[in-house]
Parts: sequence; C-alpha cells; structure tokens
Amino acid sequence: MFDVIVIGARCGGSPTAMLLARNGHRVLLVDRATFPSDTMSTHFVHPPGLARLASWGLLDGLMATGCPPVTRMSFDVGPFSLVGSAPGVAGIAFAAAPRRTVLDSLLAEAAVSSGVELRESFTVNELTTDGEQATGIRGKDRDGRAVAESARLVVGADGLHSIVARTVDAPIYEDRGALTCAAYAYWEGDPLEGAELYPRGDRFIIAFPTHDGLTVVVVMVAAAQAHSFRRNLEHNYLDTLDLVPGLAARVRGSHREGHIVSTADLPNRFRRPYGPGWALVGDASYHEDPLIAHGISNAFRDAELLAHAIDAGLSGREPLDRALAGYEQRRNEAAMPIFELGCQLSTLGPPSPEMLQLLTALNGNQVEIDRFWGAIQGTVPVADFFGRDSVARIIETAA
Repeated sequence: MFDVIVIGARCGGSPTAMLLARNGHRVLLVDRATFPSDTMSTHFVHPPGLARLASWGLLDGLMATGCPPVTRMSFDVGPFSLVGSAPGVAGIAFAAAPRRTVLDSLLAEAAVSSGVELRESFTVNELTTDGEQATGIRGKDRDGRAVAESARLVVGADGLHSIVARTVDAPIYEDRGALTCAAYAYWEGDPLEGAELYPRGDRFIIAFPTHDGLTVVVVMVAAAQAHSFRRNLEHNYLDTLDLVPGLAARVRGSHREGHIVSTADLPNRFRRPYGPGWALVGDASYHEDPLIAHGISNAFRDAELLAHAIDAGLSGREPLDRALAGYEQRRNEAAMPIFELGCQLSTLGPPSPEMLQLLTALNGNQVEIDRFWGAIQGTVPVADFFGRDSVARIIETAA
C-alpha cells in the first residue's frame, strides 16, 4: 500500500510527488504518457514559478538545457508600448518559456530521484472507493495487464477532465465559463529577446522565445468566435497576425515547425480540491484563461501547498481533513487576485475608459511600467498596483 498515489506526472503531479517523497512518504506516480512528450501549454513560467524551481534545486538544470531567460516584456497597445521588466522575487528577475518536452521530463526525473515510483504508459480506468472514501486506482500498465493499487490518499493531477474529479463529482465554483479560444505555433528564423503582447480589439497576439531558437506565436480570440476561427484555422491565424504588420512580416519570413495547435476548452473555474481519500492539484483543481499564462506557476505553487498539507495530515501533525481545508483556503487566497485580473483581460474587446486612462498614464513612467509587469507576472500584489489609490497616484503623476 502506498501513502499517496498521484495520477498525472506533469507540472502539478511530479512536484507534488517529489515533495512528498522528500518528506519520507511512499508515493506512486502514474501517467498515460511517456517522457519526454509534448502537451498543449502556455509554456510560460513567471518568476515566482522559477523561484520555486530554484528552491527545489531544479532551476539550474532547466536553464542548462538552453531555455532562454525572458527579462524584457512589451505590451503594445498601438500608439505606444509599455516595455519593462517585473521586479524580481527570491532573487529571480526573469521568466522562461520552456518546451514541455524538456520541463516535464525534468520534473518527472526529479520525482524519481527523490524516491517516487513512476509508471509511464499507465492508463487509469477507475478510482476505487470504500463507500465514500477513495482507496486507490485500477488500470492497465504499459503491457496491458490489469493493475490495482491502494493508497491512503489519491491525488488527481490529471488535467481539466480529471478522472478523480469526475468520479467524486468535485464541486465547481467561481465558474466564469470560457472566455477565449487560443491557437499557437512554433516559428524558427526570428528569435525574440523578450515577450511581446499585442491587444488588438477582440484579438490578442502574444510572442515569446522558447528552446532551440524557436518563437511561440499565440493568437487568442473571444470564445464566441471560436467555431468560425477554428473552421479555417491557418487562414484566420495568419490573418490575425496582419493586425501587427511588423510581427506578421517577421513570422511570414520564418519557417513554421509543425502544425498550429488550438483549443477552445479554456474554462475559468475553481473546484473543491479535496474530500475523503482524494485531493486535486494543477488544472484538475483550478483553471484560468491562458492569456496571462499563470498555469504552470500556479501548478508549482499549489503542488507545494498540497504536499505540505498532505504531509501534515499523514504525519499526524494535524487532522488530514483540516490540513486539506487549509490547502484550499491558501490556494484561493493566492489565486483569486490574478484569477480576477486574468478574467478581466480575457474578455478582450476595447479597454475600458479606466484601463485606457491607466495605460496612457503609464507611458513614459518606467518605475510604474515595471510594477505593472510585476502585477501581471505575480511579483507585485495585484491590489498594490491596480488598487484605487495606486491607480489614482499613477494618473495624477502623469497629469
């Protein structure tokens, strides 16, 4: 019997398993994929996420793979651009956008090195229960053999359509629905030095560097346009880039690697992340629109919070149910401000008069531009920058 079984070995699952194993727990980690393998992703890891990698002893290994640091951020609103760098956190003053083939392998290997038993190509068919209590899993290994394993706790780190969340019918709340549809592709021949964001009415374009000299170019449209946009994906993707002629010329002059990837399955919601014998982390627990790209950083944060709670419960320092309730509370307190900001920005369309006034006032004020990026990237509290007094002071200074 294991102490914990973690389903899903990517950005939420591997760190959770790794941290539990480092605290002496017997952990089984399963995933239907093998590593390295790719998955749809925002790619971006903001400074707080990288700071956690550093605290786990993994950041140097990631950067040694040739992942380019991102220190320069540009928010181009047409007449002007807000170019700056977010203040650092825990000594980390840059972001990164690794390929998931690299990042997820690094995380899975770190889990195994910490004592986790990893089974790849493992299909989970069902969650086993004893009445209301989750007790383990049944599935098939890489050779197709039926396998049953039991544990004191089962963690679902298996994404939006988590089998754990579905089985226990984990309640959903703060549900804002899907606000955008996203499409991205990799381009070689025009490496970027930083990240570029281009709000253009009901479209949003983002470009940033990743491994191997590639640039990721993302196009986002309002959810209501998802069906028509994806019906002729390549044409509409390239046509949207023409809203930024300079970027469009650079993209059309480079070579695309692979297909354009797209999805409209982008809900904004929280799930209750625990119950009798089970817990959730990563996208299975909480999901927000990818426009400001906090998914990976959130998964790292919540893995740390969950592992701490599980350790407290299993070690007897605190009743497990109370420790997991604390996990949910701390997750929500940390996530809600950036969730609200992300939902506001993801409505797309023209900026509100108040937002336009703020963006205009920021132009030329480098200190506040850097704080703006800090609020977007999670190194400055959202309320400290976007709060009424702060906004009034910025506008007054510009006047």
